[in-house]
Amino acid sequence: MNLTFIDWAIVFIVMGGMFYSVSFTKGLMKSVSDFLAAGRTAGRYVMSISSGIAGLGAITIVYHLEMGFVSGFAFSWWGFSSALIILFITVSGWVIYRFRSTRCLTLPQFFEMRYSRKFRIFTGIVAFVSGIINFGIFPAVGARFFIYFCGLPEAIFGISTFPLLMILLLSISLYFVYTGGQIAVIIADFFQGVFVNIIFVIMIFYLFFSVGWEQVTEALEQTPLKLAQEEIVNLQSEKSFLELTQPEQSEKIENINIKYENSSRINPFKTSHVEDFNFWYFLIGIIGVMYGTMSWQGTQAYNASAKSAHEAKMGGVLAGFRGLPQGLFFLFVPVVIYVLMNHPDYHGIATSVNAALDGLDSDTLKSQLRGPMVLSNILPMGLMGAFAAVMFAAFISTHDTYLHSWGSIFIQDVVMPFRGKPFEKETHLKLLRYSIFGVAIFIFLFSLLFQQNQKIALFFAITGAIFAGGSGAVIIGGLYWKRGTTAAAWTALSMGAIIAVGGIILKQISSDWLADSSSLAGFKNIILYLRDINGQMYWGIGMGASAFSYIIVSLFGATHFNMDKLLNRGAYANINELKIVEKEPERGWKIFGMGKEFTPFDKFIYLLNYIWTFSWTLVFIVGTIYNVSHDVSNESWMTFWKYYIFIQIGMALISIIWFTWGGFKDLKVMMIRLKSDERDHGDDGWVSR
Repeated sequence: MNLTFIDWAIVFIVMGGMFYSVSFTKGLMKSVSDFLAAGRTAGRYVMSISSGIAGLGAITIVYHLEMGFVSGFAFSWWGFSSALIILFITVSGWVIYRFRSTRCLTLPQFFEMRYSRKFRIFTGIVAFVSGIINFGIFPAVGARFFIYFCGLPEAIFGISTFPLLMILLLSISLYFVYTGGQIAVIIADFFQGVFVNIIFVIMIFYLFFSVGWEQVTEALEQTPLKLAQEEIVNLQSEKSFLELTQPEQSEKIENINIKYENSSRINPFKTSHVEDFNFWYFLIGIIGVMYGTMSWQGTQAYNASAKSAHEAKMGGVLAGFRGLPQGLFFLFVPVVIYVLMNHPDYHGIATSVNAALDGLDSDTLKSQLRGPMVLSNILPMGLMGAFAAVMFAAFISTHDTYLHSWGSIFIQDVVMPFRGKPFEKETHLKLLRYSIFGVAIFIFLFSLLFQQNQKIALFFAITGAIFAGGSGAVIIGGLYWKRGTTAAAWTALSMGAIIAVGGIILKQISSDWLADSSSLAGFKNIILYLRDINGQMYWGIGMGASAFSYIIVSLFGATHFNMDKLLNRGAYANINELKIVEKEPERGWKIFGMGKEFTPFDKFIYLLNYIWTFSWTLVFIVGTIYNVSHDVSNESWMTFWKYYIFIQIGMALISIIWFTWGGFKDLKVMMIRLKSDERDHGDDGWVSR
């Protein structure tokens, strides 16, 4: 095993702390809304930290290590361009604010209120299928990480370690969900999130001073030459190349050299060589941030858990600061892994890792496990255990959240509306638990049997697009456009699902059959072209087609929906909550989108968010303009990345202290309210008509 006694002690201490934190939730869950939305008692800091770690997950860490290894520093530059879009989403409360104002427990419940019960059932089915397929590889990736990072044996008592470990981890996740529903999920995720952020910063400090900046620079500068040499070697081994004339061979080799002359993992304006994770991947992702706000239902319970729409909005604003440790980790650690695998000073580590990777039977597994194996060779005792504990916490946080979400969606948005009447409270809670257990069984079997043949991020994109490709148009149109029709919603969601499912099917077609040109050559070439489109592109195509179809079909309708009733405003305002929608901003603050409900500290946070965001946006604009007319050296870019990392480390340390303090205060208030508040047992997601 790779872990020492001290490392295992750290893992078990963290595990024990997680169980202890969940024990506080026993007896607090008194209603269906408690199980589904934590009684709507969560404050901004608890919301921000818990939802952040829920969206992180062990699989997310693995795929970021995989993606960053390919793209280096260069890819991160384009993230600055998303700053203004993210700022708009957070400070305006885009989608999230209006959804919280509807008081819906799930997104499909909103679909019933806005469109129809039949459409709710349809969206529930599509979301559920999309979610559990997307969720299906989570246990496998997490289990493989622990096996190869910790150096676990292939079998225990003659039984394969792989399924045993998945069963153990899923059982722990189920225990957390069953103990207190969304209450337990939020509290467990909060403590896990605090721990993960602290360890991330410690690891960054260690790796920064363990690997010299000069070595980082040297390794990244040699990338173009290295990639060119690798492609040339692979080309020279192909039979078709050997059949060419000498001039034709020379021309092909020269074209490869020219291709990589204008490539870099340092300079973001020279990334044309990067396969899949290039500019287009990022652009689609940026569009998807706004289009797909709240579309993905893996963390849907958090959308309804805030104690008010204002707290939900502030939680979104704070998310940018909360995510600083994670963003820094995903920027720097994959680059360090690349250096350790490619710089001659670390030849021993690279040799050891490559030897282990050679024993794996697929390029997909090699790509996923390279990062964990490298880290197991470089991290010292204690930090090895801490990172294993981080991955354990990340695994549990995502799995308990996703089990809760997908299991709840099936009961709330398929079974209950199809049944035609609400359940009794005890029956309702029992069915929710049964459904969650069923999801756990499915993802275990899926992970055990499914052969993944593409990178994790691309698998996420295409499977998520089954629902998220079309749901964005339906959500935005339903919340903001009174002319949006039910027919348009059906059309848009169906369009997105069909495109995504088509892409998934195409990727499963045998390569051997397509390579056989003896029959249907033209048809096979078309299929081959469509199959080679990556998952991110299919998501982009789905978003465009569904948005267009929603607008066109709606324009043929003549209905005008009552938005005041949907959003509980005007004559329909809920007196039990802040009437934020109706409040006019105070004079002088209107331009910043701040109303009378904003405290002085809320205003400070808003202004800080504006300043932080606009600062990096300005850096991006000036840097982009300058690079268009100047050939900026690698040395200058590396200086920029070095100082950028320093700034991010400083802000990450501040955010950890800030959010931990605020989170514990929120947690105290949340516990008091859960113990004292009266419950409305009719608040169970049922929509009366």
